Amino acid sequence: MCRLTTALATLFTLAGLAAQDMPPTKDAPPSSAHAAPDVRYVDVTDDAGLSGFRHMSGSAEKDYIIETTGSGVAMVDFDRDGFLDLYFVNGSSLDRMRKGVGAPKAALFRNNGDGTFLDVTDEARVANERWGQGVCAGDFDNDGAVDFYVTNVGPNRLYRGTGGMRFVDVALDANVGVDGWSTGCAFGDYNADGWLDLYVAGYVDLDIAALPPAPERSTVGGMRQASTAATAATSQGGAVGMGASYSAHAAVCTYRGVPVMCGPRGLKGARDYLFRNNGDRTFTDVTREAGVWADPSRYGLGVAWFDMDNDAQLDVLVANDSGPNHLFRNLGTGRFEDVSYASGAALDGDGRSQAHMGVAIGDVDNDGHDDIHITNFSDDFNALYRNHGDGSFTEASARFGVAAASIPFLGWGTHFVDYDNDGWLDLLAMNGHVYPAADSMEWNNSYTQRALLYRNLDGKRLEEIGSAAGPALIEPRAARGSAVGDFDNDGGVDIAVNTLDGPPLVARNQGDGRGHWLTVELRGDPEKQCPRDAIGSVVFVTAAERRLRGEVASGRSYLSQSDLRVHFGLGSATKISRIEVRWANGPTETYPGPRVDSLVVIDQARGIADHKGLEAR
Repeated sequence: MCRLTTALATLFTLAGLAAQDMPPTKDAPPSSAHAAPDVRYVDVTDDAGLSGFRHMSGSAEKDYIIETTGSGVAMVDFDRDGFLDLYFVNGSSLDRMRKGVGAPKAALFRNNGDGTFLDVTDEARVANERWGQGVCAGDFDNDGAVDFYVTNVGPNRLYRGTGGMRFVDVALDANVGVDGWSTGCAFGDYNADGWLDLYVAGYVDLDIAALPPAPERSTVGGMRQASTAATAATSQGGAVGMGASYSAHAAVCTYRGVPVMCGPRGLKGARDYLFRNNGDRTFTDVTREAGVWADPSRYGLGVAWFDMDNDAQLDVLVANDSGPNHLFRNLGTGRFEDVSYASGAALDGDGRSQAHMGVAIGDVDNDGHDDIHITNFSDDFNALYRNHGDGSFTEASARFGVAAASIPFLGWGTHFVDYDNDGWLDLLAMNGHVYPAADSMEWNNSYTQRALLYRNLDGKRLEEIGSAAGPALIEPRAARGSAVGDFDNDGGVDIAVNTLDGPPLVARNQGDGRGHWLTVELRGDPEKQCPRDAIGSVVFVTAAERRLRGEVASGRSYLSQSDLRVHFGLGSATKISRIEVRWANGPTETYPGPRVDSLVVIDQARGIADHKGLEAR
């Protein structure tokens, strides 16, 4: 018998605390005393006209891993009218794929500006109709129109915006039509030439014609157990905090003794891609020459470009399922250095791999450096990595209070977001299990799960606020991809979620308890080597002697794209001292502080181009 490691001992201690302090994943605890007063999320999906979309992802039994990963969502102003639109990626089924039947359509909803949305999928020509996974946005050709990339099980798509709500798929012409199982993606200009490059994560090298075995089940006493025929050869049950592992010699995969779908452990990983933008609407695969090639390939999911060490170069983080994360540091020469282990971001604080899903980047303690939050499998904690500013991170999940509360949950989309506008980034995690058996087993969790919303207590601790999050977030669902942004321009950050096999969720931030705020939209100048949509630029806002950091980012979360504008909560501050913009690939420029409770547009070539005051409600 092997001895209990420090990692497992710590985990079981936290799990014990979770069992005492946390209710099952379907039931929200009472409101925390530290919750923001009169700020909560309400479900406006039906009222907004979005409930007609329904996600599909295989069978209800989830016999194969391809049926469990779900899809992402984008909350972006696709038609540049000042209001955020919504794009929901859709999945498919093995039956449809085998019969050559088209997958169900993705859905693009145009924001009408009055709290409702209109389905313009066909008009925009963005139905995808493949087994969709993720989405990320960026103006890759610097023409002023939003473009976006959709990852699939099968060839990916690159939708180039042609103006308004019209798009054309140019993936093959652009050399980015990856054929395989792609998941997370993100645009970012890693070589500082003013053109957005593209990172695409791969998950599993899966052959639909030779899938791992489906679970063989028989019902015994109302519980699913391995059938007699399958017990002769059984893959070992999933390790703590990871799912079932596949072995070619096993007739069935199990998790806690229950037959479940196999993988990803034991399956062959799919490779990642780094595409360099050639500036002529084509890309070149530079994965090997840039130094981000991984051998063997891992199971990539969430992707984030960010500046880990404040050297004005974009580094890239990939959250890998059931294995160490990848963190590649940009050397500024067109090449990257693998600092995954050296930085402290590959493993948890005890040197243990986790089953990583979604990625959030943000300055949780307002020290000027980007921290990392990564969602993980159930029976393990979500990981928060504190950035020391020198290229190193410390896993500080327990210290910040996010570890114990997250153990029963299986996390996906995640965001650092100031939901109450008090000047401190709070933390959101969307959840849902991959095994339907969770509902019938005594695992202290469930298949559909509520969200976790943590309030930031002055950068020292994050406290999960329970039912104070509001009805939209405490309703259990099989959540996957999520995006955030202020879709009604009222100063509160709203949430969109793509739900496995169900309708989406659009949750509106509602209440009178929010602080003041500012939203910043940047327009870069390609002649100054800054991408047109300024992705990679960093914004600092100083108010009430507090300096807040935000950035324009593509991708992140779980297979999703959030608002390209940058939102700041200002608390009780009634005056903004200044805005500093460190333009992507350029200098830092300072602008006079605008009014609070407003949206400001800053053009690199012209300065403050537009300033619209909006009444915070």
